[in-house]
Amino acid sequence: MNDYHQNGFVKFSNFLTFTERKILISIIEDFHQSWLNANQAFYNERAINSAYLTSPKHLPEQQRFELFDFISSDKLVSLADKLCKTEPVFMGTQLFFNPANPKQKNYWHRDAQYHLNEAEQKEALKGPEVLHFRLALKDEPGIEVIPNSHRQWDTEEELAVRLEKDGHKNHENLRHGHAIELKAGDLLVFSANMIHRGLYGKDRLAFDILFCENEPQITSFQQKNCMPTSEQLARLKNNHVFLQ
Repeated sequence: MNDYHQNGFVKFSNFLTFTERKILISIIEDFHQSWLNANQAFYNERAINSAYLTSPKHLPEQQRFELFDFISSDKLVSLADKLCKTEPVFMGTQLFFNPANPKQKNYWHRDAQYHLNEAEQKEALKGPEVLHFRLALKDEPGIEVIPNSHRQWDTEEELAVRLEKDGHKNHENLRHGHAIELKAGDLLVFSANMIHRGLYGKDRLAFDILFCENEPQITSFQQKNCMPTSEQLARLKNNHVFLQ
């Protein structure tokens, strides 16, 4: 776990069993096809990810329950417990795939830049953590990160590229970039605060489960319709992670 605290990420090879991966792929592909049917224009234009996989919009109750069951499994919750400073809470899910346009550029970012200004982004490095648990369902190029940037503010070069200042573009290479390739079944845990970008290619299909520390400025992003029903909660082992 020292790798995560020092660098902002840690990789676990072969985290998923064959059976777990098979079940997840079946559910995720059903979700993805339904999402594509509803968002074809957005996908063709620029989409590289979707979200809210546990909402009832694209999946039936049984498949939603299977996702909740996996999210609250001992192997995930015990790991989140070790990495979070406080008891972890489920925040949401995302799915990452290749863009429709093979020439579309990837981009450096911190997750917080989409709802905080620059000064607030810097301050957020001292605040509660959001962790991406990225499960590679198929072999993929993975992501590129700037190690230790979950605790360290951007260099002049990183800030100019990430926020496209002074004529820079957010897809430019950064000198401290570190690429992490993922094989099917691998788990990569990384901080949402760190500077990172997805790497497109192969059959990219990455299922992200987001856990966060139980702090109101983070848990306010939870979506009520993405949580288990009271009946489902009663059947889940570590149901405390779905605290709202």
